[in-house]
Amino acid sequence: MAALEICAVAALYYVCGRLGLLQQLVRGQVTPLWPPTGIAVAGLLLLGPRVWPGIALGAFLINIWLGPSIPAVLAIVAGNTLAPLCSYALLRCAGFRNQLNRFRDALALVFLGAFTGTLISATVGTGTLHLARALPAGFWQTWWIWWTGDAMGVLVVTPVLLVLRSARWPKDAPRTRWVEGSLLVAATIGVGILENAPVPLIFLAFPLLTWAAFRFQRAGATPCALAVSTFAILAATRRTGPFAGHSLLTDMVALQAFNGAAALTALLLATAITERNETQEKIEHACRRLAGMAARAAPDTGGPPTFSDDGQGSQGRQGGQGGQEKNGGRAGPT
Repeated sequence: MAALEICAVAALYYVCGRLGLLQQLVRGQVTPLWPPTGIAVAGLLLLGPRVWPGIALGAFLINIWLGPSIPAVLAIVAGNTLAPLCSYALLRCAGFRNQLNRFRDALALVFLGAFTGTLISATVGTGTLHLARALPAGFWQTWWIWWTGDAMGVLVVTPVLLVLRSARWPKDAPRTRWVEGSLLVAATIGVGILENAPVPLIFLAFPLLTWAAFRFQRAGATPCALAVSTFAILAATRRTGPFAGHSLLTDMVALQAFNGAAALTALLLATAITERNETQEKIEHACRRLAGMAARAAPDTGGPPTFSDDGQGSQGRQGGQGGQEKNGGRAGPT
């Protein structure tokens, strides 16, 4: 089973890496979105650290064809393997839960899993290419694209895989819910088309992400963020829409700022709403239990127990009961 899991992670890493290279920007191997990093972090969180050889194997199969030399490839593979392992270790130390049902889990994934762990792969990879003199662009420009590409992979790919692991097909969902989901899919495609239009309408993605987070929580917000980011990357690499007429660095800063804001909005809002809903369910369950306990503890008088507003009625009733008991159970004249 461990061997099958390692092979599955390696195959998925390689396939998604080849797809990510279709939108390369620097030297055929630096992209604004690197899905394999997100797959590697999700694989470690779901299957455990024993699948790290699959990450190394997938990274080796991708980079062996890109060069520039065997020692450089091995160094890049080491960086691509250590980065998700570091993200995994940081998340586990922070008490991260794979269910992503707490606001603190979203913050940990953003700042520890995405922004911190990927510093290793970006630094090692860019430094290796620089030492090998195989870096056509500037060092910091390449480092920025590499780091943000890996971070975006964790931000938009890892949550989708974590949600898919715990997703269940809704059985009793009303028809209106399915209609609303279909409208959300259609709106996502429409916003993606507008992102590539000559008119800069990329900001329309944020009401869409808010809608998905409020109505469908993680199951709707995470795929929506992935789709919106993918459409934005297509527009940036083709230099269309809001990314036309600017330098590569300017476009990449704008693109990654948009992708980061979209992923943060979707993830943080969805987890905050999920946490609120779970807290509300716990409060309602506690209220039902308290109501049941009060009903069982109340005297069998044929109706619910009554309570006095001034705190003296209960004493009066107790005194009246005492008088009745002294008079043989018959109330005296008042």
